[in-house]
Amino acid sequence: MDPFADTLQRLRETFSSGRTRPAEFRATQLKGLGRFLQENKQLLQEALAQDLHKSTFESQVSEISISQSEINLALRNLRAWMKDEKVSKNLATQLDSAFIRKEPFGLVLIIAPWNYPVNLTLMPLVGALAAGNCVVLKPSEISKSTEKVLAEVLPRYLDQSCFAVVLGGPEETGQLLEHKFDHIFFTGSPRVGKIVMTAAAKHLTPVTLELGGKNPCYVDDNCDPQTVANRVALFRYLHTGQTCVAPDYILCSPETQARLLPALQSAITRFYGDDPRASPDLGRIINHKHFQRLRGLLSCGRVAIGGQSDDSDRYIAPTVLVDVQETEPVMQEEIFGPILPILNVRGLDEAIDFINRREKPLALYAFSNNSQVVKRVLAQTSSGGFCGNDGFMHMTLSSLPFGGVGASGMGNYHGKFSFDTFSHHRTCLLRSPGLEKIYAIRYPPHSPRNLRVLLTAMETRSCSCTLL
Repeated sequence: MDPFADTLQRLRETFSSGRTRPAEFRATQLKGLGRFLQENKQLLQEALAQDLHKSTFESQVSEISISQSEINLALRNLRAWMKDEKVSKNLATQLDSAFIRKEPFGLVLIIAPWNYPVNLTLMPLVGALAAGNCVVLKPSEISKSTEKVLAEVLPRYLDQSCFAVVLGGPEETGQLLEHKFDHIFFTGSPRVGKIVMTAAAKHLTPVTLELGGKNPCYVDDNCDPQTVANRVALFRYLHTGQTCVAPDYILCSPETQARLLPALQSAITRFYGDDPRASPDLGRIINHKHFQRLRGLLSCGRVAIGGQSDDSDRYIAPTVLVDVQETEPVMQEEIFGPILPILNVRGLDEAIDFINRREKPLALYAFSNNSQVVKRVLAQTSSGGFCGNDGFMHMTLSSLPFGGVGASGMGNYHGKFSFDTFSHHRTCLLRSPGLEKIYAIRYPPHSPRNLRVLLTAMETRSCSCTLL
């Protein structure tokens, strides 16, 4: 028996009824989502602490507040986003109405990850609801405590005729993907992304894939090593490195490495104390499977800072590796943990060549006091996002799209980009039934004169004149 058929049928019937289309209904759902966050903040913080050892500060900043801000932005701008978008016209269409209408796709599926189980679940959900879709939400089964809150509490705040949470692991997700959806939004690994895309292809379903990758961080000789160390350490070890946009490895000269190592040690000690394990601001690895994978990576190169681990607590200290070779396991996969390899390059040219030999990353970072160096890295590489002289601060701007390119993903979201991702941009032209004598020039039999007039009239141009 298909465990999802009745739920999907119910949601499709709701969408077909037109219930989700009015702005008032969409706003009500978004307000409900906001109340869920406000009324269950402590419950969510406790769940995040149980799953990931997240501090109250980190849960508030990186999960709850950022989701609330997304809801507030959508509520403030919903009617403007929904409004038909007028477009420029040529001479042949001057008397017509031409516009783009943003329509909901219909029934959409959101498959969320475990690493930011509130943020990366609710952020796309905001866009899907604002765009007027019915939504099936699949939270990660790995972050169990947060999954329980999302499954048991969140539906109380939304209209269950157009929203459903489904649970399960890979097998259940595989069954779910056999069904036809109108859009699938997936956040996770490239390996699973390929499975999702293959399943979607059977139904010609469009997908947004928010994947990962190894995010390079180039550090120029012309820099202040302590400033660089502070910023790299913050964004590498935030959430114990379990962040898809975290700096994954450093490229720098041996001379800069020598200056950077004591600065990184200083930053780590200031952030987490002499015993990072006792720090309330350092999380834990999500489960033992990931812990064992990460501990295996500690044998790559040579441990210069950290390296301690405790299986019973899923603890790995903030670690820096040196003497790392490109062929070692730590450089073959996204690390997704508190381990930072440093690889040596002779200069900017070699660093750019190194980056461009590999798959396009989700994010790329460059540090230099020379703005021309940063601009050159930006100009001669490709990545989902780029930040000069800091970590993933570009993620904090809803005015910027967030997404990957190539192996790091396709499509984007955040702010209005989320609304657009979950909307079909429908091409519309409305013409009067009259004025047949003017339009008759299109009909056979054709003549050279009519052809010249038609070609002139159909030229792409922004024309404010009126054809009388």
